[in-house]
Amino acid sequence: MPLLTSDDFVETLAKLRQRGAGFLLSKLNLNALARTQSAFDDPSLRTANWWILPAVRGRWNAKITGDPAWPYEGYVVEKYLRGRTGLRLCSLGSGSCSHELAFARHSAFELVECVDIAETLLTKAAAQAEQEGLTNMRFEVRDVNRQPWPTAAYDVILFHSALHHFRQVEAVVGHVWQALRPGGLLILNDYVGPNRLQWTPAQLVAANQLLRQLPAPYRRRYMARQLKTRISGPGRLRMLVADPSEAVESEAILPAIHRQFTVLEEKPLGGNLLTLVLKDIAHHFLPEDAATQALLRQLFDAEDDFLLHNPSDLLFGVYQKN
Repeated sequence: MPLLTSDDFVETLAKLRQRGAGFLLSKLNLNALARTQSAFDDPSLRTANWWILPAVRGRWNAKITGDPAWPYEGYVVEKYLRGRTGLRLCSLGSGSCSHELAFARHSAFELVECVDIAETLLTKAAAQAEQEGLTNMRFEVRDVNRQPWPTAAYDVILFHSALHHFRQVEAVVGHVWQALRPGGLLILNDYVGPNRLQWTPAQLVAANQLLRQLPAPYRRRYMARQLKTRISGPGRLRMLVADPSEAVESEAILPAIHRQFTVLEEKPLGGNLLTLVLKDIAHHFLPEDAATQALLRQLFDAEDDFLLHNPSDLLFGVYQKN
């Protein structure tokens, strides 16, 4: 795990252009939790990462539900919760709550509880719920690592891109087991790859090969004139300064869950190459012209080939309390 990489310097300059000097100054805060909050608690944040692409979201849907137009929330309700009512769901690290809002729209849920340290995002989500008349939602600003856990309080606990931000993953998963009712479900849609995003040599080689194949106009960084020419991955120092919670124990997630839960399904979603290649240049792939979409399909095919011989960094899973 290198302390510094070339990406650290290039991407810090990019963040300066995209989010301003105030954002970079926030990283000088000695409070690790405050640095984590600054990374997420900004509803006006605009990025050019791969998840902004409708084709990517459709790809995830297809891998989970079999239908690019069918998100996983409806799939979970249909497959595992059909005919049930009065259910209680808790989402830990809910962020902007877009997935939680989707669950709350289903009549199966008496309560959908969103818990996060990002107060601004939760306030905005609460306004959205009120606008839609969703009276079954509750929003709580708290650090779950510093709060007591209830016993047998929920039917479903959700982690969407959140569990990889938790320390002491084994203990957290144990607390989740405690908080679920008998037969309760843990829903995971998360990053389970290398700790601290320390990409493997195979990933870096394959990602750089793909990047070099892209035409220059597609490699211009978001809000910058600079071309993206090489991927080295983040160094340990930037990971600790930018967001101390990022992928802190991500490699421990699946072993911890497998020890304490029954696997109902697990589906690999990839991200091993697309995350690296499309970071800061994904906005070029939003147009739906034939040439752009053909390039995107080439990237998808390359990642699928890579996944034939490498474990997926992103995973969707449904697990039942033993």
